[in-house]
Amino acid sequence: MNSKLDVTAVGLAFGVTWAIGVILIGFYAWLSTGESSTNLVNLVGKFYLGYTPTFIGSILGALWGFLDGFLGGIIFAWLYNKFSK
Repeated sequence: MNSKLDVTAVGLAFGVTWAIGVILIGFYAWLSTGESSTNLVNLVGKFYLGYTPTFIGSILGALWGFLDGFLGGIIFAWLYNKFSK
């Protein structure tokens, strides 16, 4: 039995999951006074333009996170389908 992954569905699942994680970290850093969460947002913000520990920055980070997760999911599903043959 050769089951194939739906490339778009996996991409969407990865994208949504990663976007939720990114926005939660951004909101936590925005609302807290902890330096460690702010440092994480600033580090990721070097790759996700506009991602800062603010409300708008968290939204921007989530958009970048969705795009990143979506593309990663597509690549993962495509590779899985190629290797499972």
